[in-house]
Order: sequence, then C-alpha cells, then structure tokens
Amino acid sequence: MYGSMSAVLLSNTLSVETFPSIGRVRVKHRGILLTLKGTVIRSGAIKMIEGETIFECRVCKHRFKVYPEVETRNSVSRPTFCPSQSCESTRFQIVEDKKTCHDYQEIKIQESTQVLGVGAIPRSIPAILKDDLVDIVKAGDDVIVTGVLTAKWSSDMKDVRCDLEPVLIANYVRRMNEVKSDIDIPDNIIMQFKQFWSDFKDTPLKGRNAILRAICPQVFGLFTVKLAVALTLIGGVQHIDASGTKVRGESHLLLVGDPGTGKSQFLKFAAKLSNRSVITTGLGSTSAGLTVTAVKDGGEWVLEAGALVLADGGLCCIDEFDSMKEHDRATIHEAMEQQTISVAKAGLVTTLSTRTIVFGATNPKGQYDPDQPLSVNTTLSGPLLSRFDIVLVLLDTKNPQWDEVVSSHILSEAEQSKGSNDESLPDIWSLTMLRRYIHFVKGYFRPVLTKEAEKVISSYYQLQRRSATHNAARTTVRMLESLIRLAQAHARLMFRNEVTRLDAIAAILCIESSMTTSAIVDSVGNALHSNFTDNPDQEYAKQERLILDKLSCIDDFPDINTDER
Repeated sequence: MYGSMSAVLLSNTLSVETFPSIGRVRVKHRGILLTLKGTVIRSGAIKMIEGETIFECRVCKHRFKVYPEVETRNSVSRPTFCPSQSCESTRFQIVEDKKTCHDYQEIKIQESTQVLGVGAIPRSIPAILKDDLVDIVKAGDDVIVTGVLTAKWSSDMKDVRCDLEPVLIANYVRRMNEVKSDIDIPDNIIMQFKQFWSDFKDTPLKGRNAILRAICPQVFGLFTVKLAVALTLIGGVQHIDASGTKVRGESHLLLVGDPGTGKSQFLKFAAKLSNRSVITTGLGSTSAGLTVTAVKDGGEWVLEAGALVLADGGLCCIDEFDSMKEHDRATIHEAMEQQTISVAKAGLVTTLSTRTIVFGATNPKGQYDPDQPLSVNTTLSGPLLSRFDIVLVLLDTKNPQWDEVVSSHILSEAEQSKGSNDESLPDIWSLTMLRRYIHFVKGYFRPVLTKEAEKVISSYYQLQRRSATHNAARTTVRMLESLIRLAQAHARLMFRNEVTRLDAIAAILCIESSMTTSAIVDSVGNALHSNFTDNPDQEYAKQERLILDKLSCIDDFPDINTDER
C-alpha cells in the first residue's frame, strides 16, 4: 500500500514541468523547485530582514525559535502559547542578542519577448534573493533563476483587493550576459561557411551578394539597403585605448524614405536576425520607456529598464522615428555614442549599460527636397544625424523600367505561393543559416586595418571635410570612426581577419549612398533603385578606379595602374 502511494506521489511530481516559461507558472508548481529564464526589468534596494527570532517564556524560561513567513511579507508572528508541555504561559520576551539577520533583495524577471507570439503580453514574476545572491544582477540582465515557488499576500492598500501573488525564493542565479547567445553553431556548419568562401575565392563579391540576397528576400533589389543592414548587424570592433576610453563597435542605421519603400520590412527582418531585439514605434515611445523608468513599489522607488536597456548587446528597432517628441529623441544621444544611460530619478543616481545597435526608420517631412540638407527634410537635429553611421534615403521616384521589374517580381512570388515551390535554386542561406553566419563572424573575427585601407579612408575623410559646406552635420570625426567600423564589418562579412582596400572602398560606397550631396560620384542615384549586378567583381573594379582617381591617390596603388594601362 505504501509503495503504491509513493509511486502515485512521484508520478504526480514528475508530471509537473520544472522548467516552465514565466507565463505558464500555475498553482500546481507551488512548493516545487523551478528554473525560470527571463530578463531582469526591476531590481529593488538591498534590505536587512530577520532570519529567526528567539523568544523566552517568562514563566518556565523555555527558549524557542520563530521564523518569518514569506506569505505575510516576512513578518514574525508573536507566539500565542508556550510550546513547552508542562507550561501554558502566554507571556514571552524576545532575546535581543540572539537575533540572526539576512541580506534581502527583490527583483522582477520578465519572460523574453523573442519566444512570444504576436499579441502575447510578456508576463513577469518577482524573485527573492538572499545573502550571497543579492546585488549580482541589475536591470537589463538576462538571468536563469532556480528556486522554490511560493506565494505572498499583496500589500494592503485602500480600495485594492488583497491577493496571493506568486513569488520565487531563489537559491541559485546565473547571469546569461556572458553566454547570451542562444545560437548553436555546430562544426559542420562552420565547415560549410569555409567551403562556401573557398568556392568563391576568385569572385568574392559574387559570394557576398549571394549572402545579401537572403536578407529580406521578399523585397526585390535594394542592394544598398541590404548591404547596409548586413554591415550594421555585424558591426566593427570595439576599441579601448590606454586611458580606458571606449570607442563603440556597434553601427547605427537610419532609413529615410517615402511610404511603401519597405522600411518596416527591413526592421522586422533585422530583428529576426539578431539574437536579442526590441521593436518599438516612435509614437508609442517616451524618453522613460526608451531609457529607464522610476516606479514606486511598496513605498520605495525602484528603476525599471526601458527598451534600450533591454536591448543591451542586441538590436533596438525604432519605427516612425520622426513622430517622437524632440525631448524624447534627445535622451537617446548618450545611449547611441557613449553606450550608457545616466539616470538621476527620485533620488536614484546610476549608469546603465546600453551596448545596442539602433535601427531607425522615418518618413521625410512632406515632399523630399534634394536641395535642402537632411536635417531640414527629416526634422532630425544635426547631433542626432551625426550619430548614425549610415543614413539611406529611399525616394519613390518615377522609373518605368524599375516599376515593371518590381511588379513582375511581386506577381511571380504570388504565383509561386499558389503552386509548388521551386527548390532547385541553391538556397543554402536560410534565416537560421544567416543568423548563425552573422553570429559566427561577429565572435570569430577581429579585423585590423592594413596600410592600403588606412590610406583610402584617410584620403576620403579629408576630401569630405574640404567639401562639407552643404551637410556639415554628417562630416564630423564620427564619420571617420563610421568608415573604420563599416570597413571592419565588411571584412567580417567577407570572412577575413584584415581590412583590405576592397573593404575600405565598400565602406566609402555605403557612406556615399547616405550622402545627399556626394563628394565623389556626381549622381548618387537612388538607394531604392539599386539592384544586384550580374558581375559585381567587374563593376567593383570600375568603381574602385573612379573613387581612387577622385581621391588623387591612384598612383599609390601601382597594381591598378598596371591593370588599366
């Protein structure tokens, strides 16, 4: 009989999931050791609570321990009678010198928005940390918390119903920031990457374009935008000099375009490619929602992390960037350049880390006027524009040939979805593969500049400074840092550990596309109508000769002269 009862109890315990998502925590999990994974959105102050109180009976001098109850918010209830068998006294005194206390902190963890479907609201649960666990996590950290689920009464407030709230008493906390990647890359996949580049050894740009075609495949063409998205997501190498000053490695991208040019499509696809991303819109975002909010919880002020802090180490997409208020836009200046957010709210002064890529999309103010500078067309201030490495302008101009090609592409896609999908195309670059590739090159390669690349980037920067009368906000020292970051990102994209002349030219072409008036190419063309060429390596040779000729440094590279003359 006893054996069958224990078997039933064991089977009931085993049937309860011990690794549920936060939104699926139920009453059946109470009293069971659970492991929950999420992001810390709030970390409370560190307090001191009584661990146990020793009472002494005034009649028989019997001493006994009373422990605080979590359900009653850690209050120690006074005993009603003496536990000693012979005594029934109801008078006690506390033994003051025998008190034991613990460090105590409450945090709130929220489930990751990545694993939720559209329309699902992310759930959160408070967790109690004691002793050595306090103060090891802060708002914005990804954590795995193991502990026992229990309940406590909500704080008694006037006209508010008193409920039992679930709470996790933690006995182990692990920060996931160092091991944040949830992308597993097996060795055979890495061999596939190496094999892919060995196949395209003679025509590397053709191999690069094969990868770029997999970015947002439902949008036809837009080669410049797809290259910009890839370089932004991959990013450069963070540089820390001898004095400890950091130069950010993350790039920022802004798409300025007419309605219907596919800006939001790129935002959503980029969010899928990043292993940690937050999408928000300008109209629904305040400065507090983007940075950090001060919330009063149980009589004390605590900080709740906003979108930029939650996207630390990942990507923050802000759609409808122009509909944000000027005051709210100004709050992200520090987050974009210094990669920190300094807060002084309700007596809480702190600095939070925001190593995030900002990807913005905005509509121009009215009809786009090419004769006016970008700050007038977009109503964005010069200091904010200078923080974006690439600003691409997508104008929906009349172009009959382009319209014909695009319409046939959209209609052919509609036909394919009705019929059987054609699998004969060499499509190894699926979304999962692309995520793995971007994650691998970011962690594996740390490219360094060669002398050739330094010469090209320096010459271009000096030329832009000389001719920067029309768009002075964009041609600051930040532009030089942007060029270096984009060249490093292109080297990573090309599976290399050194930045060559090709990478420097590719970075210049990206920056040129984002200039309303170009210092090199007389007619920049429209980024919207940029398409993939059949022979990108031949096309590159022409562009390289043109750019080096304009930079007046073609004589420094004799290999080009011998090829052309």
